[in-house]
Amino acid sequence: MSSLTLLSPLERLGWSGFFRDQVEPGEAEFAPRRIASVHRSRIEAIDAIGSVELELPPNSNTADFAVGDWVLADPISGMFIRRLDRKTVFQRRPENGRGQQLVAANVDTLFIVTSCNADFNPARLERYLIMANQAGSNPVIVLTKADTTEDAGTFRAQAEALQPDLPVILLNGRSEEARQLLAPWCSAGQTSALVGSSGVGKSTLVNTLVGHGAETGQKTGAIREYDAQGRHTTTARSLHAIPDGGWVIDTPGIRTLYISDIADGIDTFFADVTELASQCRFRDCSHVHEPGCAVQGAVTNGTLAADRVERWRTLLAENRERSPMVSGPYGNKISKKKRY
Repeated sequence: MSSLTLLSPLERLGWSGFFRDQVEPGEAEFAPRRIASVHRSRIEAIDAIGSVELELPPNSNTADFAVGDWVLADPISGMFIRRLDRKTVFQRRPENGRGQQLVAANVDTLFIVTSCNADFNPARLERYLIMANQAGSNPVIVLTKADTTEDAGTFRAQAEALQPDLPVILLNGRSEEARQLLAPWCSAGQTSALVGSSGVGKSTLVNTLVGHGAETGQKTGAIREYDAQGRHTTTARSLHAIPDGGWVIDTPGIRTLYISDIADGIDTFFADVTELASQCRFRDCSHVHEPGCAVQGAVTNGTLAADRVERWRTLLAENRERSPMVSGPYGNKISKKKRY
């Protein structure tokens, strides 16, 4: 008996005790529904039967919802009642800095997709890993276009060195083998999301996972050979069913990934550095020149790489610069921190 048959219809959609425990006794009449796609003026949802209508109250902002969200709705009118708390949430601050942009919610595994060509950038992958740690999702590096290079093993070694015990998968996104390689993270009731730059093969991989003949297949586009940059072929976030019972969220390509409101993710990723930082003689140590700096001491004796410390300091500074702070006597005034 497969794991799919052991789950209830809602559990197959990713429903679990985490969400069930949030439903109040007086809300038993309402229907749990999951957000399947978010557009500028509308939201599409699914339930245990299939696609369903979800009516939002007047003046609602669709930007407040993420693909993967669980909501309660009136089963007759389809009217939205409330959103349940998220188990995990992946969000980013866009270049204009106007609030956080929701990317995906309630994601068990975050597939960070890059390709074995000029797109491969360890510093950018670090940022994705930090955001995955902040979101609470398990990160997996997926290296696409492995069939187009003889140096695929070198790319994998560089990716594996980014974080201990980090799964790194080499594949050709168009091959049936890709589905088998990612199967451990795509089991019944599990939700994964694909993030990465344009042109790295996310939509191609989604089509492979859900089946090439699926009506919900994603459009794909070519990349420029000289810089491996692609055009945005995915313009909206969307949830897709995988035949084996899992779900995958495709997202538009992210050109620039800014760090903001993500201090915990940085601390987790740079746990070796932050642990040393707590041992410095001065509480406000800048880890550059102060005597008794445990971080610089580790760099001097060779147990900590200087470039890793520099990236840590750079990301901390960017996070402070881009994260808004609450100020004012009643904590209701939002302002940006000064530049460092």
